[in-house]
Parts: sequence; structure tokens; C-alpha cells
Amino acid sequence: MLPGSWEGTIFTGPGRQVMLRGNMHKTIILASASPRRKELLKLTRLKFRVDASNYEENLNLKLKPHKLARFLSKQKAKTIAGKYKNAVIIAADTFIVLKNRLLGKPHTDAEAKKMLKTLNGRPHSVITGFTILDTGSNKTISGSVETKVYLKKLSSKEIDAYVMTKEPLDKAGAYAIQGLGSVIIKKIEGDYCNVIGLPLSALAESLKKFGIPVL
Repeated sequence: MLPGSWEGTIFTGPGRQVMLRGNMHKTIILASASPRRKELLKLTRLKFRVDASNYEENLNLKLKPHKLARFLSKQKAKTIAGKYKNAVIIAADTFIVLKNRLLGKPHTDAEAKKMLKTLNGRPHSVITGFTILDTGSNKTISGSVETKVYLKKLSSKEIDAYVMTKEPLDKAGAYAIQGLGSVIIKKIEGDYCNVIGLPLSALAESLKKFGIPVL
């Protein structure tokens, strides 16, 4: 065991035990209002609270995609860091890269249709930047993960039908791989969780450096 850490046991079913580990002196804060990121982080079995950052992302900054993703996630973490004296902040930002064009999240049906028509039948990259910030020591680690996604060639009728479900709204690229959007995706290369919005494998590796092992 690491100094200042805790270990406990929870029961998830008949005869099944799962060990939990974490830093007993640190509160883990997820700086995101995304329900998808919340559900993904729950999979780690770490205890955490949600305090969404109000940082307004700007995809027009003159930075290369991976550097931009890391920068945006770091700004999100910094925005709420001042509220906590001894916490570990986790923040993330996800966007789409199609050649040299960056796409974020649509907020209207019209934006969603336009985005899906742009991506229709074309491979693109989903990049998520993440930052872990310890407010006590100011230790900060940022990383970014890229997954290649291949969308099927969709008819205008199929795009309209999907947009009518409202699922594309507020999703990077105007689709949800974990929902109905799974039927419009031909294949992916890379981390599935990254497409949803939080690359758990890379995040878990970085959390180890803060004395917070997931396993």
C-alpha cells in the first residue's frame, strides 16, 4: 500500500468481491457535465464527485489537434482547481478531426445534419485530451488519445431519421457510438472509450502516478 492510501472491499453480488483503492486524503473531481464521461469513470470503481467546468472550448486556436486537446482539458481542470485545496481533478475534451478540419458538438438539428453529411462515408479521427491535476501539489499530467472511426455511407433519409432521434445533439461528430449511432459505424481503430469521451486505459495509467491505482 502507498502512504496515505486506502483499500476497501465492496460486494457486487453473491460470492463476488471487488477491491477498491484510492488516495484517502484526496477527493476526486470529474470536471465534466457529460453523463457519458461520468458513466465511464464509474467503471473504474473509484469514488468521485462531479463539478463541471464552465470553460468555453475554442477549436479555432492555432494549435495542432493533439496539443489543442491537451490544452483545452488542462484549462477545464484549472477553471475549477481553485475551489479545492486537496483534490485530484480529472478533465477531458473531445473533438473530431477530418483532414485539417476540426468538428465539435452540434447544438441544433441543422448543425447535426450538416456534420453528419460532412463525415458521411469518410474516415475521421476522434481525439480526446485529458488532464489530471492535483490541487495540493499542483502536479499536472495531460495526455491525448486518437481513435480512427469509419462511418458507413448513409442516405439523406437515414441521416434525417437519425437526427430526428435527437441523439446526435451535443455529441462530438453528431453521433453516439454507445447508442443508436453504433449502427452507422463501419469499424474503429483504437480505443472505444475514447470515442465516447474518456480514454480509460490511458487515464488509468496516468492516475497511477498520483497514487491512485485502478487495479
